[in-house]
Amino acid sequence: MLREFLPFTFSLEASTIAGACLWAFALYIGVAPLRETILNGLEQWMNWAERSLYFSEEEYEKDKEIRESKSAFSASLLSIVPFLIFGAGCNFGVEWGLGHSWAISLGVMACAGCGVYELGRLDGAQSNEEE
Repeated sequence: MLREFLPFTFSLEASTIAGACLWAFALYIGVAPLRETILNGLEQWMNWAERSLYFSEEEYEKDKEIRESKSAFSASLLSIVPFLIFGAGCNFGVEWGLGHSWAISLGVMACAGCGVYELGRLDGAQSNEEE
């Protein structure tokens, strides 16, 4: 159906999509402070946009908790998009530089490495709080 609307054709292989998603997941785990910044910014923007739709304060305060939780959920879904874009770029760079077979392998290794880094970062933050 998408082919009917686009005047050109392009093909994506399943391994390219898998590699891009692996790199996106590694970046999502590895740069947690940036992830939280993007998430908080999107959530604040959505709450501000939702607030601008109401004329009276009473109407706005009536369902405020429900709308804020909806905004938090939507922001968490939208915060994935930049990481998918950068993950696709990393996957393309690895495919271009090292070949098609290395993209998924390095994506898996990046996921494992970023996961270990995040566990260490959280453990370090927890031990600093205890002191």
